[in-house]
Amino acid sequence: MEELRREDAVWFKEVVERALNAISSIIVGKRKELEMIIATLLAEGHVLLEGVPGVAKTLIARCVAQVFDLEFRRIQVTPDMLPTDIIGFKMYDPEKVEFVLRKGPIFANIVLVDEINRAPPKTQAALLEAMQERQVTIEGETLKLPRPFMVIATMNPVEVEGTFPLSEAQIDRFLSKVRIGYPTIDETVEILKRYDRIVEGGLKPVISREELVRAMNLVKKVRVDENILRYIALIVEETRKHPSVRLGASPRGAIALYLLSRAIALMRGRAYVTPDDVKYVAHVALEHRIVLKTEARISGIDASTIIDEVLDKVEPP
Repeated sequence: MEELRREDAVWFKEVVERALNAISSIIVGKRKELEMIIATLLAEGHVLLEGVPGVAKTLIARCVAQVFDLEFRRIQVTPDMLPTDIIGFKMYDPEKVEFVLRKGPIFANIVLVDEINRAPPKTQAALLEAMQERQVTIEGETLKLPRPFMVIATMNPVEVEGTFPLSEAQIDRFLSKVRIGYPTIDETVEILKRYDRIVEGGLKPVISREELVRAMNLVKKVRVDENILRYIALIVEETRKHPSVRLGASPRGAIALYLLSRAIALMRGRAYVTPDDVKYVAHVALEHRIVLKTEARISGIDASTIIDEVLDKVEPP
């Protein structure tokens, strides 16, 4: 693999800092959450945002698209939504005397799927091919999606009426899951101060699409030593052995740790991954891949606690 040059690492760090600062002019707080979303974008993955209504999940997604000058589409999910509402369909055009393609909103750089758990399973499944293969098949015709391509899905963890739980296969397709919590009192005051600016308009691009693609390519050059790879494997293996876990992280979980830790390392200005990088991304990479035993849930144990215990148990290299 080609060695990452020092000047490339410096440039990458500056680009990410520029993006974070621009988004932070609108979004109050949430620095780590924004880092994780941008790291997911740079690692060419998809992110699931979990939080109650009104904590700026949609605004965050729109701001990320704006600072990178990316095409943004929002899909507001409803229980009666069909797969064709997302990927598109072919319709007969009497003037052309042929079937013409009507592309759905999935054909964009950043696609916000708002309240994904309101979509019926058949519609949720329509996203699987797009998220994994970065293509969609419409009536036998396979079409490539643009690069960059990222699905940002939102989910309300409290509301259950009129929702359809995401399957394990669907959740596993998300490289990361980021929780967007309530702001502090001081942050709420700052939000009120910025409210008019937030309502008036969005952000101007500070990084071009070409620069973003270059940054994505640089992430692939970050060095991950054999001992770090083993450390990742041990963490994932330990999630399967935990007594409170019914289903631990799959190999896709290990890949998520690998990809996100590379992006974070480069965001820190380094061309190599350290154990601290792996620990930093462990929660967003693994929590949503762990299925707890019923008795553990009743006892109040959550996936975050499991990850903390696993990280404490596995010795870093």
